[in-house]
Amino acid sequence: MMVIHDRAGTPNAARVRIVVAEKGLEDQVRYVSVDLVAAEQKRPEFLAMNAVGKTPVLVLEDGLAISESVAITEYLDNLDGHPVLTGRTQREKALIHMMHRRAEIMLLDPIDDYFHYGTKGLGEALRPWRKPEWPDRHDWGRRRGAEAVANLPYFDGVLREQSFLASDTYSLADITLFAAITFARPIGLPVSEEYTGIAEWFERFSALPAVQNRSGQSFR
Repeated sequence: MMVIHDRAGTPNAARVRIVVAEKGLEDQVRYVSVDLVAAEQKRPEFLAMNAVGKTPVLVLEDGLAISESVAITEYLDNLDGHPVLTGRTQREKALIHMMHRRAEIMLLDPIDDYFHYGTKGLGEALRPWRKPEWPDRHDWGRRRGAEAVANLPYFDGVLREQSFLASDTYSLADITLFAAITFARPIGLPVSEEYTGIAEWFERFSALPAVQNRSGQSFR
């Protein structure tokens, strides 16, 4: 059985759990919860699996540890030889990975920076890894949050023209956008209702069986 080390309710855990549900792999995966508030992901035993010290980590039956949500998604999506989330043709793969990366750079990464630097984030235990000596970290975090909000119209424009970010069905790119939007709201970054493209897409995406059936839905 494969093992996924993550924390239910975090954006990256949600990304991978949607993939597990979409691929029908729930009975082949066991989840191990990582205490992020206590900085368990920075302890030596975790760093032995992932030197970056972040979740999630997929451990295969032979002991190989795969980190990074995209790498895990690629592995799980192609496990049966029939990828549905990462592209079947070279054109699909290129578009999906391009839009996924835009969703990361323009939304998910700055939202994550806002959470960790512009708010209290996960608390005191992670301070040694969050540049505590940096005097402008709070201002920088808030600027990063504002940057994410300012980038929302781009995605709204794309989704006014098409149902999903990169193809006629949902993909890795949409999963990343969903993680970003769902992370932004409870930490105080506004997603305006005037962005009807995003709103209608979010409703469609949230209704997907794989999204509804994943474990650990709340980001709070």
